[in-house]
Amino acid sequence: MQTAQTSTVKPNQASHSEVIPSGKACGAEIRGIDLNNLDAQSFSVIQKAIDEHLVLLFRGQRLDNEHLIKLGKHFGEFEPPGMSIIGKPYIDAYPDILVISNIVENGQPQGNLGAGEASWHTDMSYRDTPISYAILNAVELPPSGGDTYFSNQYLAYETLPGNLKQELAGKFINHDETYNSAGQIRKGFKVVTDVREAPGARHPIFRVHPRTGKKTLYLGRRFNAYVIGLPVEESERLLNQLWAHASQPQFVWSQEWQMGDVLVWDNRCLVHRRDAFDPTTRRKLHRVQIRGERPV
Repeated sequence: MQTAQTSTVKPNQASHSEVIPSGKACGAEIRGIDLNNLDAQSFSVIQKAIDEHLVLLFRGQRLDNEHLIKLGKHFGEFEPPGMSIIGKPYIDAYPDILVISNIVENGQPQGNLGAGEASWHTDMSYRDTPISYAILNAVELPPSGGDTYFSNQYLAYETLPGNLKQELAGKFINHDETYNSAGQIRKGFKVVTDVREAPGARHPIFRVHPRTGKKTLYLGRRFNAYVIGLPVEESERLLNQLWAHASQPQFVWSQEWQMGDVLVWDNRCLVHRRDAFDPTTRRKLHRVQIRGERPV
């Protein structure tokens, strides 16, 4: 992971761009690229940077919904958002956009997740083909709070004790679909009383990234997770141990949001979480997500 130097790339917008590493285990800010007018050379800068730094920050962008959709299409085909808590898209004209918000109007939530903490998770890992990339655009922000944290799961895998790697090689986790990362139950789902029967998808605990060929720890989210084939008590013990390892501070970079911020991250090799914020303030972000592949 590059942590100390600033790189410049040519031509066009790319000739004025800077990739500025965070100095942490992941994360970099890209300056000099206007996401509203992205060209092929600039996108190649972004793709190279995301392969290296896993999560990218762009400031001062002010994307509208049309340009958010256009940006997403540079990365690939859209994956439809997960089920909203109201059971339908929040923006009828843009069903590919998931709204993340605590705002309620006329008794109707205007987005998922509310104002509470969102626990460590990988987006949409409860699907057989989880997303590859996610793009999150700030629309309204509270005065403080709601910071987002990312943890590098390449490093989590690389530093996992050898005995755990041997014990877990070839094993799968069931990734529960019942709840979102804020603990809100999805419309149409029932409370899970036995983790072995939770609805969701089964994925290998260790997956290989299709672009880099590197192995990464792939946990999804903790709640209702289950290591296939183990006694529940043993599964719980291992998952607690894995999550304590995966979320260590030395793997983490944090983002303090400003208006105009856009984050782009590789969902296959990171987990992320969000701080709570004052529920009397308003926060709204728009997200699109790119179709991925079955983890192997």
